[in-house]
Amino acid sequence: MNSRKHEKVINEILSDERDVRAATAPHQKDFPYERDEEAQVTRREFCNFLALTSTALFIGAAGFAGKAALDARSEPTFAPAPIPNAAQMPVGSALNFRYPTEKDTAILVRVSETEYYAYGQKCTHLSCPVYYEKEHGRFECPCHEGAFDVKTGNVLYGPPPRPLDRIDIEQRTGGEVWAIGRKAQGGEHAI
Repeated sequence: MNSRKHEKVINEILSDERDVRAATAPHQKDFPYERDEEAQVTRREFCNFLALTSTALFIGAAGFAGKAALDARSEPTFAPAPIPNAAQMPVGSALNFRYPTEKDTAILVRVSETEYYAYGQKCTHLSCPVYYEKEHGRFECPCHEGAFDVKTGNVLYGPPPRPLDRIDIEQRTGGEVWAIGRKAQGGEHAI
């Protein structure tokens, strides 16, 4: 009894396939389509597809990793730019400016007649802007109570994982102060 049901199901499937073939036969010349060949994917074809896809993904990932390694070795260079009004700053004051681009905020502090220190204004914890606290002589981050040393940019306390990004400055003739470079401290990239 089971073999009769099985045989009946197989005949119905073959009948359906014959009906489809008969219905599409007049159009075979215009639209050649070999159904038997199209439906079969051999194990070798599947393995070749997997091998090629895996190789392409590996090469792509290796290319990105290589570029990242090369980029990490080279320090970006920035064009020198004057810091407006820096020469007129009173000792013990701070001045906000933008360097190396208009989107990058920075802060300059004058600690004596001849000493200036400049850093990126973004806290290295979550990029909140730091400000100069004159009374304590340090940079403070109001978001999570972190603090940085004015002369080194090193973390004094709080959650920041590394020092502030240092901005190299240069005093030129006429008392002008110029920003000449920006470097991440602590072995990372500038933020």
